[in-house]
Amino acid sequence: MHLLIDPWPWYIGGPAIAAVLLLLLLAEKSFGMSSNLRTLCTMAGAGKKTPFFNFDWRKQRWNLVVALGAATGGFLATNYMSADEGVKIHQDVVVQLNDLGISDAGKNFMPEALFNVEVLSNPKTLFLLALGGFLIGFGTRYAGGCTSGHAISGLSNLQLPSLIAVIGFFIGGLLMNHFILPFLL
Repeated sequence: MHLLIDPWPWYIGGPAIAAVLLLLLLAEKSFGMSSNLRTLCTMAGAGKKTPFFNFDWRKQRWNLVVALGAATGGFLATNYMSADEGVKIHQDVVVQLNDLGISDAGKNFMPEALFNVEVLSNPKTLFLLALGGFLIGFGTRYAGGCTSGHAISGLSNLQLPSLIAVIGFFIGGLLMNHFILPFLL
């Protein structure tokens, strides 16, 4: 059963995000999804081996609830609140992706050419996934947070390091999309 609900317009979603950020600011908390991985590692006992993970994880429980809510909301929206009409992307992007071998671009949220179980049997794909995971983890740690933490919380708090990080994220994304991804596919 799908309950088709139109996406919220910017004038509702934007102020809702701003209200949440104001509440976090008043509670002296900062938002970021990458901190959840640190919290989970600490809960598993990583603080016994590495000082980075030696902190009171109980103070970060609220952020784990945010991550659980994001995952639950994504599941509910995908399975019960979305029309099965594909992804609305510009036709030029569909053509570009088709040229790269992604034949179901614009039809599926997760194209089979990239997100198929058989793809995981390819050693090149496994290497690229491991390399990508390492680079994301390294970059997140080096930048002192992830894209959501810097772009949402950091910029709303007018933090210069977050502005620099977000500019770096965009430059990296553009380079990846226009130069590296076509080479890999």
